[in-house]
Amino acid sequence: MKRIPFVLALLLMFTVALPGSGFAALQQADSVSTDDLVFTEVGSSADSAANDIVKDTAKQDTVLKDTAAVTMTSSAGAVGLSSGEAEDQTLWDTFIAGLLGGFIAFLMPCIFPMVPLTISYFTKKAGSRQKGIGHALIYGASIIVIYVAFGLLITVLFGSAKLNELSASGWFNFAFFLLLVVFAMSFFGAFEITLPSSFVNKIDQKADTSKGLGGLFFMAASLALVSFSCTGPIIGTLLVQASSKGDILAPAIGMFGFALALALPFTLSAIFPGFLSAMPKSGGWLNSLKVCLGFLELALALKFLSAADLVWHWEWFDREIFLSLWIVIFVLMGVYILGKIKFSHDSDVPYVSVPRLFFAMFSLAFAIYLIPGLWGAPVNILSGIAPPMNTQDFILTAGNSAAPSGADDGFPAAVKYNETLKPPVGFNAFFDLDEGMAYAKKVNKPVLIDFTGHACVNCRKMEDKVWIDPEVGRLIREEYVLIQLYVDERNIKMPKEKVHYSEVLRTNTDDLGRWNGDFQATKYIANSQPFYVLTGQDLNPMVKPQGAVFDAKEYAAYLQSGLDKFKNVGKPNE
Repeated sequence: MKRIPFVLALLLMFTVALPGSGFAALQQADSVSTDDLVFTEVGSSADSAANDIVKDTAKQDTVLKDTAAVTMTSSAGAVGLSSGEAEDQTLWDTFIAGLLGGFIAFLMPCIFPMVPLTISYFTKKAGSRQKGIGHALIYGASIIVIYVAFGLLITVLFGSAKLNELSASGWFNFAFFLLLVVFAMSFFGAFEITLPSSFVNKIDQKADTSKGLGGLFFMAASLALVSFSCTGPIIGTLLVQASSKGDILAPAIGMFGFALALALPFTLSAIFPGFLSAMPKSGGWLNSLKVCLGFLELALALKFLSAADLVWHWEWFDREIFLSLWIVIFVLMGVYILGKIKFSHDSDVPYVSVPRLFFAMFSLAFAIYLIPGLWGAPVNILSGIAPPMNTQDFILTAGNSAAPSGADDGFPAAVKYNETLKPPVGFNAFFDLDEGMAYAKKVNKPVLIDFTGHACVNCRKMEDKVWIDPEVGRLIREEYVLIQLYVDERNIKMPKEKVHYSEVLRTNTDDLGRWNGDFQATKYIANSQPFYVLTGQDLNPMVKPQGAVFDAKEYAAYLQSGLDKFKNVGKPNE
């Protein structure tokens, strides 16, 4: 029973490393912040319905016909509602991620042993149990205030829009990869990440000399500073993940969850003395927990290296290399839990306890689960984290992910930008709007416009988990013309005639990503990825545009609804 927190902590760490509510928690919508966007009115009396293909969206207010303006107004409202719900869900995920991070941080060697000393200090100082409880509540509230203020400071300094832009850049992802590697090395015991001792000492002096609320506040500040060597990597990971979601409140919400989980044990220990006595004793398991977190930080770092590889088109950090490194990391983690690997700050493991055995089995089993991915198995649990399947050099199984269907007679052998951009395995796709719309008109098929991005986690999850469904794959390949518009493609420059100043992005559309992003925001009043638009040859949505849908049957029904509309009406929005 004394080792239960060790079991729970490791379970939480695995949750953090995998898709779900953790530091690598995946967004419900990878979006660009609307805080700094100014949307322009779409549609005017001068709009022409005669243009079957958009030649250039340099002046995109000429794209929609006058009668479609009303339709788009209602669609925009619907999209806005959907985006709001997605943002609420994203904030909730961020809070859960912070909560898990706080509980893990509490079990770190820098904090856990301090609990009895801290509790006894301010309860004795209070003089009575009731005052001690009051002091504990103030102490916990001070911890929350400190971390939430830190989260707000990040947003104020950088701005949510800028942080989101950084999250899609190669430099940002590569820098964060290096940062997580440094964090992992710190957890392995190579060095400690500490704040300047003079600053920490001043806060300690304030805590000792101040009285009343001020003294408790500085005690909380002292805890935050002294424990930075353990909590810094966790906070850093959480803040970057939260900031990249594009919501101005995300960093503060993440820090609120983190601080709440960190403050609760201190407060509960003062209110319920039995809680403190039930806690396990400090020991070598704390270091083991810290090292395991280092392995997970190292695994997570590879996700950001993969994103940089995709954005910069290095094409060397492919899926096999990523999976091979993850397999090695989790094998080493399992061997470490069994006590076969020992770091400088570890204590001897005279025998393998039952919790250690089970978690070693879990780690080694997870490594074995990843092995088939080296030959092209989906490995769905890593969808959105691992590089896309089109980076795989060798795929053993054919099945639904085989070569694209030949149903689209006359599909070009080479399409524009295909030397840089690749479609999902098993699909044909255009990457230029004009080219794709011209082909759709030629074969008289509806169009699936997929607004996507290299660093878009949910885009990859949709392709890896939903598009491989037989019915979904058939509908996309045989019934639609797929046009993938990357909103974060910076290497492909636009010709001069297509470069214009975007009132939405507040920059020139000088590369393909900005041009596509401006087109999405101006035409469809949306700014999230993935974003799917089922349209005819006039670019007007046949049904309400849709974001990520991780239920294959629901997504197939969505595709079928657009196809039915196209066949029944003939020309959409006629």
